[in-house]
Amino acid sequence: MSVFSDQELNYLLSERRLARIATVGPDGTPHVTPVGWTYNRDLDTIDVGGRDFSATKKFRDVGRSGRAAIVVDDILPPWRPRAVEIRGRAEAIDGPQPLIRIHPDRVRSWGLDAS
Repeated sequence: MSVFSDQELNYLLSERRLARIATVGPDGTPHVTPVGWTYNRDLDTIDVGGRDFSATKKFRDVGRSGRAAIVVDDILPPWRPRAVEIRGRAEAIDGPQPLIRIHPDRVRSWGLDAS
């Protein structure tokens, strides 16, 4: 069973959306940056990757802290924000395709209802 509701999964899988990942530097300063991501069905995680990914601050931050948050969102007209926020334990996985894997501890969403 997924930590995501059916409504959240439908939103996450419905179309390609940019997300913003938040990490924390060694001095406690937050760092937020736009990223590409995928939902990993097998592990029920959010996987984040990109170009030269293992050389990025976000990758180093996660490797040190083991935590991250990500928000996947958009806005429908005229002004209807929708989003899924995921916070949790995170891994900086090095290799041929380095990535950050977020294991959700907390999922919060808004604006996903059809009304």
